Order: sequence, then C-alpha cells, then structure tokens
Amino acid sequence: MNQIYIQATANNTLLTCTDASGNAKFTVSAGSVGFKNSRKSTPYASQTAAEELAKKCLGVGIREVHVRLKGLGFGKEAALRGLQTTGLFIRSLEECTPISHNGCRVRKKRRL
Repeated sequence: MNQIYIQATANNTLLTCTDASGNAKFTVSAGSVGFKNSRKSTPYASQTAAEELAKKCLGVGIREVHVRLKGLGFGKEAALRGLQTTGLFIRSLEECTPISHNGCRVRKKRRL
C-alpha cells in the first residue's frame, strides 16, 4: 500500500509519496509548485501542492493511500483537504508529530 507523508513546517509544506517498501516515488513542496518566500507557509500553497501530488499519483494508477502527518505548520489540514478533493481514497490517517518531554535529567549541582 502506498503512503503519503505530509511534513508541515513553519516555512514550507513537503509531501512525499512512497511505495510499500518506503522508496520515494514523488516529492512535491509548496516551493516547487511556484510559491516563494512567505507565501510558501500559507494553507493555500500546501493545498495546491497536495493537489499536484495527487494528480501525479492518479496518473500512475495509485488510487488508495495511507497518510502520515508530521509538524505544526498551518498547511497540515489544508494539504489533507487537497488530497481528498482530487479523488484519492485515504485508507488511514496517522499523526506522527514528535512530542517533547523536557529531555533527560539534569546533572546534580557540584558542591565544594
């Protein structure tokens, strides 16, 4: 089953389509679609990038995908909406954003 990874950062949105073994087939970003500078971080840019990726997938014959979301950017939901409007069937949705837990324990203070 093919997977689509959506990584939404504060400055850009990256979308990657992979096959079942994890080999990347297509990669699209908001910058590669034609948006520059601060317009790359908008939800509209990520939706346009998602529609472009979906067109490439449908052109090769990929109809159903698993979607994995990562990041805290604005374009996460918009990219998901862009995938749905083009006709891709989303089999499952997984949130993979790492959550910090304040790291390791601090060393004990040295006493003299």
